[in-house]
Amino acid sequence: MAVTDEETKHRRPHPQSLSGPFLECDLMREVDQLHREPEWESGQNARTLVKYDDLRIVLTALKPRKKVAGHQANGRVSIQGISGHVLVRADGRTFDLTPGRVVTLDRGVVHELEAIEESAVLQTIARPSMT
Repeated sequence: MAVTDEETKHRRPHPQSLSGPFLECDLMREVDQLHREPEWESGQNARTLVKYDDLRIVLTALKPRKKVAGHQANGRVSIQGISGHVLVRADGRTFDLTPGRVVTLDRGVVHELEAIEESAVLQTIARPSMT
């Protein structure tokens, strides 16, 4: 997939590789960093923590009442509550996502998020192999 100029200007430089034989991150430190960046003023900020051809892990921080409009992924998705309280809506259902809870979605399932309070979620996307 080609990256457009519009996509490039919204991406932040990553200080370290997002792929390798092993990666480690401190989720709470990453959430604190998201809160300190200018993008947080919009009510939402996210950072890709892991990026392989077939796997992405994205940490997203949301302010209260912030909504992430309906979207879908071409791979299976898990959304794990790290802090706060988020509603996940998909396929006519609403799931309460609080710390320690996980919701999984099959490929192509349209879903949206709504933060009830200041929250952070970890999204893992297992993408189909390109082979």
